[in-house]
Amino acid sequence: MPLEIRELVIKASVNEGGQNQGTGGAGDQSAIIAACVEQVLAILQEKSER
Repeated sequence: MPLEIRELVIKASVNEGGQNQGTGGAGDQSAIIAACVEQVLAILQEKSER
């Protein structure tokens, strides 16, 4: 039996601080990208094994 979603509510909160938090972001960004790539490759490997 199909499920119908009639209403979808998405809430987000944004910090309105006037300061940029960009210091040290390059190293953190590389680590985040590496973790995402590992997870995507793991998912693709699981799908190919099926």
